[in-house]
Amino acid sequence: MTAPSLASDRPVIRLRPKTDARRIRHGFPWAYANEVVTDRRTKALAPGTIAELQDENRAPIALVAVNPLSKIIARVIDRDVQATVDTAWFATRLTRALALRERLFDAPFYRLIHAEADGLPGVVIDRFGDTCVTQPNAAWADTRIDMLRDALVDVVGCNTLIKNASGRARDLEGLDDVSAVLHGTAPDAPLHVPMNGATYLADVTGGQKTGLFFDQRPNHAFAANMARDARVLDVFSHVGGFGLAALAGGAASALCVDGSAPALDLAGQGAAAMGAQDRFDTRQGDAFDVLTALGDEGATFDMVICDPPAFAPAKPALEAGLRAYERIARLATPLVAPGGILVLCSCSHAADLTRFRTACVRGIGRAGRAPALIHTGFAGPDHPLLPQLAESGYLKALFFRL
Repeated sequence: MTAPSLASDRPVIRLRPKTDARRIRHGFPWAYANEVVTDRRTKALAPGTIAELQDENRAPIALVAVNPLSKIIARVIDRDVQATVDTAWFATRLTRALALRERLFDAPFYRLIHAEADGLPGVVIDRFGDTCVTQPNAAWADTRIDMLRDALVDVVGCNTLIKNASGRARDLEGLDDVSAVLHGTAPDAPLHVPMNGATYLADVTGGQKTGLFFDQRPNHAFAANMARDARVLDVFSHVGGFGLAALAGGAASALCVDGSAPALDLAGQGAAAMGAQDRFDTRQGDAFDVLTALGDEGATFDMVICDPPAFAPAKPALEAGLRAYERIARLATPLVAPGGILVLCSCSHAADLTRFRTACVRGIGRAGRAPALIHTGFAGPDHPLLPQLAESGYLKALFFRL
């Protein structure tokens, strides 16, 4: 680091010699701690400081947000090193993101901001009608939350904005876990969310993450299209993701399995709101245990879906995560009736599509079945993928006919 840039009074951080600056110039959004000269002054920068990133020859690369506490020491927030990060700057990005979502969806229920791909690194905003929930998972955004709030209220016109401070990402940035209502009043009941003909209930104050997972929307729809008259098992169902979509698609029945009683209660309320409670049931428990028990009972279904949490959230957990995915596939396979459909999903950043698919096929094979892969699904378009950042393509959904 060192001296301020001649172009401004901002601090400057510099890439180490022989670090490839082209990668960042060509769109990669991060610089890691081992790529940056981390002298005493750099280490002393407050988390969230805006700085100019330069290459080893002192040529400017981008405007970055610095966090010396994180392995991702610099996040690119603007290619213009002269940019001013203020409320208007946030409003420009929010306006662009909103325009895309309004082209994609006819109702205001979607992910509005998907971090780096929408120009707000580490920031997630999900919209539930007049209520928005944000996860500012990077220090630069957390320290500018008032600017984000003011811009969001102005651009979107939301009546309520909730900050959700849960999750591993904030811990990695050295941030607290204190959630708050930033604008308006928190809803006193779960919100009804229409999606794929189903009705979901989102607990935006006490549920997982923002209260609902919008990313599986296209995969829910694909499953629903194949679910007519089917007996459906939805494992790791949360608030009924695939199960309620299948009921909307005409499934004969849906059994949702989850470890969380509150999540299953919301799933049941969603089924009732759809008038499908007579075709809906739940079973609370550890997913591995329930799959084993259903196998012992000789249960079979026309469609089995397993959508677990991230078993491999980072590279150190990759091998254990792949073994867990293989085990899920092995336990779920015997529950699929001949000619039925098995859907296996992963939201693990560290497990790419090839390795995840290999683990699934191995598990199916160990269970003695022959799979045909009929469809591979990914996150919906409100979760845009940054091509230069492989981690942004985290969601995979594999549809097998057995």
